Amino acid sequence: MALQRAEMTMVRRMCDVNIKDRVPSKKFRERLGIDDVISVLQQYRSQSYRYVLQKEDNDWVKKCMEYEVDGSKPRGRPKWTWIKAVQKDCQAYIEQGG
Repeated sequence: MALQRAEMTMVRRMCDVNIKDRVPSKKFRERLGIDDVISVLQQYRSQSYRYVLQKEDNDWVKKCMEYEVDGSKPRGRPKWTWIKAVQKDCQAYIEQGG
């Protein structure tokens, strides 16, 4: 994942450690007191999803989440959507035993 790689590059620069020193990422996170960027994004997505679900049915935010676009789909792999990311996060949470 490019996002995790970029995060760890920045963390290593902050700690002034070279990748050749072979220090595990977990030690950096403990030292700086930070969480993994992927888990932080999952938390924000789940909070946003709960916020949207609490909205009334006629609210524009909820309508946008349920909106279906008319027309033909482009060729190739379908675009990654926010709701698919939320579903994947929920599935991962269930598989962890949460």
